[in-house]
Amino acid sequence: MIEAERIGWAFGSKAVLSGVDLRASEGRVLGLVGPNGAGKTTLLRALYRSIRTEGSIRVDGRELAELRQHERASRLAVVVQETEGETELTVSDLVLLGRSPHLGLLQRPGETDHRIVLDSLRRVGMAALASRPFSELSGGERQRVLIAKALAQQASHLLLDEPTNHLDIRAQHDLLSLVRELAVTSVVVLHDLDLAAHYCDDVVLLDRGSVAASGPVDAVMRPEVLEPVFRVPIERLDRAGRIHLLIG
Repeated sequence: MIEAERIGWAFGSKAVLSGVDLRASEGRVLGLVGPNGAGKTTLLRALYRSIRTEGSIRVDGRELAELRQHERASRLAVVVQETEGETELTVSDLVLLGRSPHLGLLQRPGETDHRIVLDSLRRVGMAALASRPFSELSGGERQRVLIAKALAQQASHLLLDEPTNHLDIRAQHDLLSLVRELAVTSVVVLHDLDLAAHYCDDVVLLDRGSVAASGPVDAVMRPEVLEPVFRVPIERLDRAGRIHLLIG
């Protein structure tokens, strides 16, 4: 579980986050949504202490600021956009980097580490490409490998920043289906409201650095809640137990 209270952060004199509260419950997928510039990525960065903010962030009841780096790594795994660039590492070697928090300074990966890497690749459907250079993969494949790296870290929480960016429609749905199937608490930044409605359990709707609404998807993904924030007409359709949002 991740709990954040009264999170605030400013860039110079401009407030980017102001009084933000958040709760990511165990085993559920929490979506961060809102217009461009609402503070979604900044809030995610606060959750893994990439930036120092006002307020309190607790992970499983422990203050994030009090956790040592290896303790944070054992609890929080982060997938940000294309962080590995054009590395020449193979898929398995890249995922093996996820074992770093569990190894001593001069300790080499052992049989257990390689087994965890292979299991992580199997979980994301990428074991067959273990020996391929990461740079040769498609966008959707790269995102799966980065999630496998996070799984190899064996953290109980997964934080993802716009994981569907630049992916085609099928790859977007495949990736978010995978995130839902993982037995971890997930926080994911999404631009697409329809994807958030399909794959998230709970949603925090941000508007200009503040929380406009939060709660279960069914309560937040409603035209009367979304339209004042996005400033476009939104129609909601409920079909076969799923929410569909028509924008504009």
